[in-house]
Amino acid sequence: MSALFEEIDYQPTPIGPISLRRRHDVRLQTDILEIMLGDEHLMSDLITTSEIALATLGLAYHREQDGDGRQLDVVVGGLGLGYTAEAVLRDSCVGSLRVFEALQTIIDWHETGLLPLGENLCADPRCQFVCSDFFACAREDVGFDATQPGRRFDAILVDIDHAPDFHLTPGNANFYSAAGLAGLKSHLAENGVFGLWSNDPPDNSFTAHLRTVFADVRAERVVFANPYQDNDVTQTIYLAR
Repeated sequence: MSALFEEIDYQPTPIGPISLRRRHDVRLQTDILEIMLGDEHLMSDLITTSEIALATLGLAYHREQDGDGRQLDVVVGGLGLGYTAEAVLRDSCVGSLRVFEALQTIIDWHETGLLPLGENLCADPRCQFVCSDFFACAREDVGFDATQPGRRFDAILVDIDHAPDFHLTPGNANFYSAAGLAGLKSHLAENGVFGLWSNDPPDNSFTAHLRTVFADVRAERVVFANPYQDNDVTQTIYLAR
């Protein structure tokens, strides 16, 4: 049996101390790798269904309008454990991926092999990590590629905050306003797709809010079993084009 608990790394960051730890869940008889921000749970590898769905649903949504064959340029906001980025790269139509992560520590964990998906992400020539504030890039004219100011992308997929109304830091809130979403939209190519992960079930008011900015909007439920309870959990992938 594995050790019950191991803190793999612990680093201060501008938004608080962040730690990478592995613990053994006796009930589930499995090791769980997780990232903590102070005492707050950010993510784990126990359930990654919706993180992967952000990529697969977002790219499928793009194909509905644009079809197959063209190489796509994709941005992912939030690196985390890397499951969304890995799912994007599994799609052979993806030509480039820029992954924005505000915390250099998380990028370092991937680049030094502390995180299991890091080796494959770093080895893929289509993938580039960018240590920068995704939200700042979204509202600036330069956008998501400083070498090509104003460059537009086919898909921008975001998994940073817990939900549209539950943010890691107060400064993120403006992104979800009409002005913030319009700024993001300006960085999308024709038929480009915005995808947003949420820990909560679909919020009809936010879906309606997206419709004030985008022409085509949907909220996809992602349902999976909760191993700690006898019920299912519903999270959401918001899609807008």
